[in-house]
Amino acid sequence: MAAIKLVGVRLDACDVTRIANFWATLLGWECEERPHGVVAVVPHTAPAYALTVCPVKSPKTSPNRIHFDVTTESATDMRQMISRSLALGGAEIDIGQAPDEPHTVLADPEGNEFCVIPPENRFLADTGVVGAINCDGSQALGYFWSAALGWPLVWDQDEETAIQSPAGGSKITWSGPPLMPRKGRDRLRLELTTSDPMSVACGHLVSLGAREGGPQTATEASLYDPDGNEFHLTVDSADR
Repeated sequence: MAAIKLVGVRLDACDVTRIANFWATLLGWECEERPHGVVAVVPHTAPAYALTVCPVKSPKTSPNRIHFDVTTESATDMRQMISRSLALGGAEIDIGQAPDEPHTVLADPEGNEFCVIPPENRFLADTGVVGAINCDGSQALGYFWSAALGWPLVWDQDEETAIQSPAGGSKITWSGPPLMPRKGRDRLRLELTTSDPMSVACGHLVSLGAREGGPQTATEASLYDPDGNEFHLTVDSADR
């Protein structure tokens, strides 16, 4: 079995600096500049996962298929999280949520959706400030990613699934059908590394149901999960 691990999420942005600063300030993380105009928003503690903000020219035009569920520790903390988001250029948005929903739906300055979760939510307790990487996807994706990452299923009910690293940290959740229509390239994509040769890691992922199709080198590859969502894989530089 190939050694594959999740390192974070890639986010395309027209204004990399503004979006990276928004998320770093909101989450209390740090910005690190990377080559080619990329900025990584890096957590202070493991096993949280970095947000890598990558430059693009085209603006967001449709709802994202991945969003973050941001946790809070108290009612005051939740109010402050929402206020901080709005002060940084975020906005409250309507995505069809019921008026009595306990969470608040917001978007960053480029319209990337996220939810602020109330403190009484027990499913995301003890996960960290990003409680969940919340994905649109079928039940099959929970099984695929559980096998790919070696993480156990922590929820599997009514076609909704969730997995979590044995070390804790953010859960990855899939909401089940109906699935959102795909309109162009997804702006948020899972980012993984492997300590194995690229051919071995890709072969393992394909055997689980992924497909190749994007650019691939000896150190980087883009693949697609069984629902057709793009994800990015690199060979860990420590193992090169």
